[in-house]
Amino acid sequence: MKAVTYDHTGDSSVLSVVEREPVEPQQGEVRVRVVVSGVNPTDWKSREGAGAGASTSFDEPKTPNQDGAGVVDAIGDDVEHLAVGDRVWLWDVAFGTNNGTAQEYVTLPATHAVALPENASFDDGASLGIPALTAHLALTANENVPDRLAPGALLGRVVLVSGGAGAVSHAAIQLAAWAGATVLTTVSSDEKAELARLAGAEHIIDYKTEDVAARVKQIAPHGVDTIVEVNIADNIDLDTKIITRGGIVVSYAFDTTDTVSLPIGAAMGRNVRFRFLLTYTVTEAEKQDALAGVTEALAAGVLGAGASTGLPLTRFPLAETGAAHDAVEQGTVGKVLIDVTPA
Repeated sequence: MKAVTYDHTGDSSVLSVVEREPVEPQQGEVRVRVVVSGVNPTDWKSREGAGAGASTSFDEPKTPNQDGAGVVDAIGDDVEHLAVGDRVWLWDVAFGTNNGTAQEYVTLPATHAVALPENASFDDGASLGIPALTAHLALTANENVPDRLAPGALLGRVVLVSGGAGAVSHAAIQLAAWAGATVLTTVSSDEKAELARLAGAEHIIDYKTEDVAARVKQIAPHGVDTIVEVNIADNIDLDTKIITRGGIVVSYAFDTTDTVSLPIGAAMGRNVRFRFLLTYTVTEAEKQDALAGVTEALAAGVLGAGASTGLPLTRFPLAETGAAHDAVEQGTVGKVLIDVTPA
């Protein structure tokens, strides 16, 4: 089979396509023929590592990419919830392992493969993982909302999704609207505004041309309950102006040099909570609730991918995985996917 690997960190040129044998699944494992691999910022950041030429923490070459979708090809002992031929989506595949989804066959714990409902495509499945789980975790971070999203779970809540055209933002808008929240989002162009509208945002604010704080106060006079924040370093002053008493700001993205200066008085006066969120290291209970909520939303037709849903797709073949990583690093709008094997 073909697999993309790297044996030292650096820019995308460290990636190469190699031939190797598929791995037989052991107890509790499945092997999946990967149809589509999804690319996230975490994938190129992990590949880049601490700097060009630094060794990885693995004793063999690493295959990148956490997310994907495909077909179960083989099953180890004691796997009861999946069968050969099942269509599945995959999550956290490369975390703590050498084997991500940028290869034709991947063997992984069966718990990291989730059945795709009939109404969901492989593109939908490969676009979940990091973005959808992060969005669910952010939306349920407030202790005063249910741990698992469902219709009505956020009824009466006001959610602001910062930067509404990204993959996490797209999933957060879809999930928050499905759960009954009033959904606001900020964008930087008319084109991104249209993507946010297609995702389901009720109120869209262009932060380049509008006074965001004033617009939010018009829409939600008592403030925002949850802010799903892509850039807390730049937006902290705005966030503390518009968050409601007892609200929460959830930051899920950063650059390695980012720092944030917090206006303590404004935050303390309203008992504001701040949550810094990394999906890999949440509790097992949080992750299971997120998986259950995302799975239910997917079955309900909520978490679709593609231009009609507000998440345009940019595609690359497996041999151009490096270019796919570069596209994500350069800020390609929407979702970057890699076509690995024929559907």
